[in-house]
Amino acid sequence: MTDPNPDDDCENPSVPSDLPNGFKTDMPVNMTLENIIELTGEMEHLNELILLTLDRDGGFTCTEAYFKTVQPILDLLEVEIRVRFQSGVSKNEMKLIIQDWIDSEIRELQ
Repeated sequence: MTDPNPDDDCENPSVPSDLPNGFKTDMPVNMTLENIIELTGEMEHLNELILLTLDRDGGFTCTEAYFKTVQPILDLLEVEIRVRFQSGVSKNEMKLIIQDWIDSEIRELQ
């Protein structure tokens, strides 16, 4: 089967050249939550939240109990990103979205 649009390179989406500088993004599209957290450098910060949550819940006794605690945190963070994400967001802006959410969750635990 022939590619209907051979010029369409889904692997390397381009930013329209007519956008003002402040609206160009350095956030790649179609990333996993883990990739976004790593790209923004917030993995240790997220880990701090997870450890505080596990401590509050009395630790964990098995892998299943660990994931039972961690998965809702990751789900809530993903929702926060989806709600606050806007086209053209920079890596630094994404870092601030994640950082603000984690800080808020940590404050609630303390």
